[in-house]
Amino acid sequence: MHLEGIEVKALCDLRKENIERAEHILREFGRPEAENYSEEGMWRKMCECKEIDLIYICTDWLTHTDIAVYALQQGRHVALEVPAAMSVADCWRLVDTAEETRRHCMMLENCCYDAFALTTLNMVQQGVLGEITHAEGSYIHDLRKHYFADEKAGGYHNHWIKLYSQQHTGNPYPTHGLGPVCQWMNIHRGDRMEYLVSMSSRQAGLSAYAGQVFGASSEEAAQSYEMGDVNTTLIHTAKGRTILLQYDVTTPRPYSRHQTVCGTKGFMQKYPVPCLLLDEYGKEPLSGEQFERMMEQYKHPFTAVIGEEARRKNMPNEMNYIMDYRLIHCLRNGLPLDQDVYDAAEWSCITELSERSVRQGSVPVEIPDFTRGNWKER
Repeated sequence: MHLEGIEVKALCDLRKENIERAEHILREFGRPEAENYSEEGMWRKMCECKEIDLIYICTDWLTHTDIAVYALQQGRHVALEVPAAMSVADCWRLVDTAEETRRHCMMLENCCYDAFALTTLNMVQQGVLGEITHAEGSYIHDLRKHYFADEKAGGYHNHWIKLYSQQHTGNPYPTHGLGPVCQWMNIHRGDRMEYLVSMSSRQAGLSAYAGQVFGASSEEAAQSYEMGDVNTTLIHTAKGRTILLQYDVTTPRPYSRHQTVCGTKGFMQKYPVPCLLLDEYGKEPLSGEQFERMMEQYKHPFTAVIGEEARRKNMPNEMNYIMDYRLIHCLRNGLPLDQDVYDAAEWSCITELSERSVRQGSVPVEIPDFTRGNWKER
């Protein structure tokens, strides 16, 4: 609503209350009325509408790929929520279809536009941290109460997220932690992820929580889950770098995405508290004015310009605003996207590959080269 040069042409949701809420927002901002697609299967008709240039896909994980592929085949650009796909086969479908149709397919990984992540990227690109050898990312978010709350209250009880946890293990939500790391390491732009090993703890958190809240003999406490409480995945790149990736939504740990990077000249980490250590300043992390001065000096232009615009407009989520701004700006000006279909595929394929490794005793599993060898020169 706050970006120039766009018009919302259509709204599509099976829940009419969601459509009505979106229509209210359009009216509130003085936007033209949008076409309404609210019946089962009508998303296909919306994708076929020639007046639409870009389709935003914010559905459940398992329907992302089917909708994206159909939209691309109709000549639409696609922006889809994370993860872009839940299987390696679906990752290849996205890549193949985007290449065949010559249409953009961007995964909406907003954590790449976090101010600290962008400052880190700027420092890495300017060589401040030296040669990067290791980085860490994660999605650690205590969601236990949501697994037993009704959907109308924002919960996952009898919801597709909970069902997925009952049937799968590994890391089903890798991209919040992995996206920024891949950009720091120039993945697909001079390096690529080669293989991974993954290990999951046993499941105990959801069962213990359910027993505590609903009683040990309750139906909730008796539910079983394949998903371990904590998944840890190690990734090795073609240039010999390593990535540690964690997923944990069922322990009391404080929220974290880690955002850790190690170089030959320095170290940066956002969580649990922002930290910057540089050889040239000694063996202790920078603090106070010195830390703030460095963060200001290397503030990324996206944060300095677009982020400031978001703050002036009182936007509730600066990361989302920068992400949407960059997507629209690149499409309108014929520029390469910050995240392309190859990034979407490689970051998302960790979902299946981590589960495969866990179920086979944490064996190494190769990561496909979705660029077909072009990662060295892109």
